Amino acid sequence: MLYSCTQCEKRFAARRYLRQHMNVHSSKHKCTECGKCLSGSIALKRHWQRHSGEKPFDCTVCSKRFVRSSDLIRHNSVHSGDEPFECSVCSKRFAHSSDLARHSRTHSGEKPHKCHVCNKAFSWPSNLTIHMRVHTGDKPYNCSLCDKSFSQSSSLQIHQSHVHSNRRPYDCRYCGKQFKSSRERKRHVNIHTGAKPVSCRHCSDCFTHRSQLKAHLLKSHNEGTWFTCHVCQKKFTESSNLNVHLLRHEGVKPYVCYECSKSFCTARELKRHLLKHSVF
Repeated sequence: MLYSCTQCEKRFAARRYLRQHMNVHSSKHKCTECGKCLSGSIALKRHWQRHSGEKPFDCTVCSKRFVRSSDLIRHNSVHSGDEPFECSVCSKRFAHSSDLARHSRTHSGEKPHKCHVCNKAFSWPSNLTIHMRVHTGDKPYNCSLCDKSFSQSSSLQIHQSHVHSNRRPYDCRYCGKQFKSSRERKRHVNIHTGAKPVSCRHCSDCFTHRSQLKAHLLKSHNEGTWFTCHVCQKKFTESSNLNVHLLRHEGVKPYVCYECSKSFCTARELKRHLLKHSVF
């Protein structure tokens, strides 16, 4: 049984989670800066630190700063390269159990959290919250070095490391080459290890990149014929791509640019367009 919030579309597995959630609709713990309601005084304090720029916990390796000590501990794993949590389905490894849990839902296909604007579904409520900012235009993360703001903290971190810093704190353990992000380093390391973390669900073939898997599915398993547009008969390898394609036939463009009001079918198209406004 799921317990539904009467003020929004979120649902919870237990009544106590619903009670905790209801605090976000109360003005008792409301941020005076952006108007967002938080679940309690501690959450409000942490949220306010993001506005004030207060980040008391410093990484000794790359000088990156964090609001919470737990965020710093989590961050330190990108320097150590430790990934003790392994997916039992595809053997992909993760630094944290929460990342593994989030990844596991990609195998189950469970996406219970749905956007009421464009019907896009998500495995986790936090992903839906971030997605909704595409529709609302909310950008709560402000760069302290320029006037740009972002909808996600990760986008702000990428912006600051790529635009305002030339530091490359992530070293390849095999050749010493340096990178600005752990993601870039991880892709590079595959060259040395020969790792192929993307596996085919129909056979034993594995690939370095997801694009290689898609090409394989189309060529070897004829998977591109599984999802066909009933209007123009165009074929797709994934149902999500077909759904986006159908929006084009219907003329639905739910992603709006808040700089010039131009609208788009997908978030990726909007993000590409925003580059023209130098938003990212």
